[in-house]
Amino acid sequence: MRITLISLDNWGFNEHIAITLKQDGHDVHHIDFNKIQYKYPNPFHKIYNFILKSFFRKNLKTMHFGKKIIKNLEEIGELQDVILVIKGDFIDVESVKKLKKYGKKTIAYFNDNTKRCPKIIQVIPHFDEVFSFEKEDCKKYNLNFATNWIYNSSSDNNNNNNVDITYQVFNIISKDGRLPILSKIANNLKLNNINYKIFVYHKKNKKKTKTIEYINEYISLSEVEQYINKSQVLLDVNRKGQNGLTFRVFESIGLRKKLITTNSDIINYDFYNPNNILVIDEKKPNIPPSFFETEYENIPDKIFRKYTLEGWIENVVYNSKTKFN
Repeated sequence: MRITLISLDNWGFNEHIAITLKQDGHDVHHIDFNKIQYKYPNPFHKIYNFILKSFFRKNLKTMHFGKKIIKNLEEIGELQDVILVIKGDFIDVESVKKLKKYGKKTIAYFNDNTKRCPKIIQVIPHFDEVFSFEKEDCKKYNLNFATNWIYNSSSDNNNNNNVDITYQVFNIISKDGRLPILSKIANNLKLNNINYKIFVYHKKNKKKTKTIEYINEYISLSEVEQYINKSQVLLDVNRKGQNGLTFRVFESIGLRKKLITTNSDIINYDFYNPNNILVIDEKKPNIPPSFFETEYENIPDKIFRKYTLEGWIENVVYNSKTKFN
């Protein structure tokens, strides 16, 4: 098949999809519009864009992305069997409509929800099929359900065998509304003498508090993986109003590491095991040292495979008709 993946790949997760599809023997193009730069030509355009966003639901940046993406598709030349778009709400609606001209089938996947990113609602009708990791959105807008995926995995039953563990807990997030919760968790970890490394990305801030280290440059996915490999347990803090599972969850499954999370909906998934996953109260987080004293228990292979990238591609690209129920 001829497949074009279009994505805002700011962390590098989506490149794994392109690589896996190529390994399956497909002719694959990846248009990563995170690499497309946009600068306002002058201050007037910034004011003009504010008016467009406020009154006309348009955005010069997303329009610029759209034009560049369409130009890339024109340069590819051949009609694609599938055009798979991740974060299509960052592309203007008119450009999304034009995608059908270049692909026999257009598929969208969203790992944000419509409460946080309402522009998703505008582009949903213009794809042949739409997938979301948010169960509530799937029910409300009649979308297909698909979680994020395992992009890294270990065949080692005990992931601590070959790597020296430096930190008991690791987490990295962007600075947003989760910061107060993260601070409470860090304080609890410190109180219980649990060793951890927590990064908060904020492009205008670089400092180190008593509990959290701020960084002002993106850490590459490969470097994040190094921190993950050196950590015994991963920490996941979900955004307010979001129940979809983050990549941190699937990193923990893939590398057979325990997980601490504020997402209570995780108990409804078939891989949930209270020995492996500690669900904490975001208002009063309590992380007992005893959670670190037991080994990770492997989940059944059949369940594990469902959350691999191969399983995700099978669901979304090859057999994309299953509705969430």
